Amino acid sequence: MNITLLENGLFVMIIGMGTVFTFLTLMVLTMYVNSIVLKNIINKYFPEEVPVEKAAAKKAESNDSEVAAAVACAIKKAGKAAA
Repeated sequence: MNITLLENGLFVMIIGMGTVFTFLTLMVLTMYVNSIVLKNIINKYFPEEVPVEKAAAKKAESNDSEVAAAVACAIKKAGKAAA
């Protein structure tokens, strides 16, 4: 086998791998810069909404006496129904 043929094959392989490595490096750097630029532009024109805290709903004042009267009536009625 010719040594020059092997040398040419290695040379083409190194050129090809270098080309692919250079392309991938440039692509990663471009995507990184693009993400930073787009993030700034998007946040400038479309800022994230700040959640608004809703005021706590006012609880209705409970009359304990009304509740107690309702419970007493229910117990009394249930007692009549059972008897």
